[in-house]
Order: sequence, then C-alpha cells, then structure tokens
Amino acid sequence: MTASPLSRIHTPMPPAPNVRSTGDLRADRRYEYARAAFDERDFEAAADLARQVLELAPDFAAAHAMLGRSLAEMGVPEEALDALRRALALEPADELGVRLDLARLGALAPDEAITEGYVRALFDDYAPKFDRHLTGSLAYRGPELIADALRRACSERGREARFGPTLDLGCGTGLMAQALDGACLSIEGVDLSPGMLEKAQKTTLYDALHEGELVSFLSNRATAEADLVLAADVFVYMAALDATFREAHRVLGREGLFAFTVQAHVGEGFILGEDARYAHSEAYLRGLADAAGFTVVIFERVSTREDRGVPVSGFLCVMQR
Repeated sequence: MTASPLSRIHTPMPPAPNVRSTGDLRADRRYEYARAAFDERDFEAAADLARQVLELAPDFAAAHAMLGRSLAEMGVPEEALDALRRALALEPADELGVRLDLARLGALAPDEAITEGYVRALFDDYAPKFDRHLTGSLAYRGPELIADALRRACSERGREARFGPTLDLGCGTGLMAQALDGACLSIEGVDLSPGMLEKAQKTTLYDALHEGELVSFLSNRATAEADLVLAADVFVYMAALDATFREAHRVLGREGLFAFTVQAHVGEGFILGEDARYAHSEAYLRGLADAAGFTVVIFERVSTREDRGVPVSGFLCVMQR
C-alpha cells in the first residue's frame, strides 16, 4: 500500500522492546547505537554499526534490516536488497516490517507489503500509549465520525440509531465501542494484537473479544447474524478489500449497516502511501459495494487524523445490506 517516491523515506522501525536480544551485550549495544544513528539520519554510521553487530551475531535479523535500510538511504539498492532479503529469510513473519522496504524498492508488489506479523508487533508495542497518542498527537476522531454518520444514516432511513449484534473489526483499544456506548444490543471485537485486546477488555464494553485476522473472523460467523459491522481506520493496513466486503455483506441481516473509514486515494484502485498505509479510491470502494450487494447510504470525504499537523484525507462510508 508507488515505489520510487518511497525509496528515500525510511521505514519507522519497531521500537527497541520488540527487538530480541542477540545474546551478546556488545552486539546489543552496537545495535542500539545503530538505531540512534539511523534516527538521526546518519546512515553511514548506522550501516557501519549494523555490520559490527553482524560480525558478532550473523543471524540477527534486525541488524540485517538496519543495514538494508541504511544502504537504501545511501543509494546502494542492490546491497540493500540483499540485506533486507536476508532479514526476511530470518524472520519470515516480518515483525520488523521489511516487506515495506522491499515494496518501496520495487522488489515486492505493494499489496504484499504489510503482513499480520508486522501489524501485530506494531500495535502490541503501541498499545500502552495508543489512546493518548492517537487522540492527542494525531487528533484522531474516526470513531466519533462513524458514530455521527450512523445516526444520520438511521435518521435518513427512519430508524432509531440503536443496533442489534455488532462486530467491531480491528477494534484496537475499544475507542469505537466507547463512541457507540449504549447504542448496541451486543458488541464483539476482533484484533490481531493481544496488547490492544487487553486494553479493550478493560473498557468492559465488549461482550466478547477475539484475537485474529478480520476476514477469517467474519468467515466463521453465522450468515445474517449481525446488525452492524464497523471498521474504524483498520483498512489502512489492508490492500484488497474484496473478501472483507463479501463477508461483511454475508454476516449482516436485512438492512444491516457496514460503516468504515479509509484513507483516500484520488486515482484508481488502492496504493501503498508514503506513510506505510494503504489508501483506497472512491471508484474502488463503490465498485466493491456494487459487487457485494450494498447500497451506499453515506460516502463523504473526511479526515480522521493528522500527520505532522496536516489533516490526512480519507473517506467515511456507511453502506446498507
């Protein structure tokens, strides 16, 4: 979720707690020095320190990733690719997000750039500070926008803004459930990150929480069992959404609603943006709605968050089965 404009933008690495120790204190220290140098954009120093780490711990995937990213920034793509591929071979679940770097360098299709392992690791680390950072630093308001859109959609349809069984996809820490507190007969959430689910559990708003990938979660639900399916900013970590739309339509009962936000792409289909998130076009989303059998009730351009003080363009959608 395009490669050439991204090749000079380095991937934010998972913070230090997500990187396992090499078992060698000298190597661990050098790796931390390399991280610091990379963050200060001293890529030559970062590459040199990464090589020193690998002399002591040849199979340390994080150091191979560091070397590859540093070399990419230095304009040495072939050597960068070798190092990144070695990192991925050592850590195929890709908790380090190496596939994003490979996509940026044109060595991997953009729709293959983000893995479940990367998202899980990213949000497990993010969980303790998620709410504070998202609603404070990023001015995030996706759940509030969705809740308001649902009220307007129900008003247009002449129905009360109260919902039967609800499924919250990518529920995170439970911000969506908080925005709809009292409006759902029951609500269940699913998320890849155990850390996020632990925070969601503490809200006491969910009837059940599930760890897993959202399409698989939906595919295991009964047909027509839900009245509302929600996805607040979760699709930014997914490329193709065909299966999600099909399964959401299947699990919704008659006149059930599907409400979600995405980042906006002005072209066709979807792209992997410079912020390592996917953006989807209006034509793509409307096409999926038609194919799945949804009626579009609300389709609006919104911004659910800011990036360095600048609103990020997105779409807010409410669809009816």
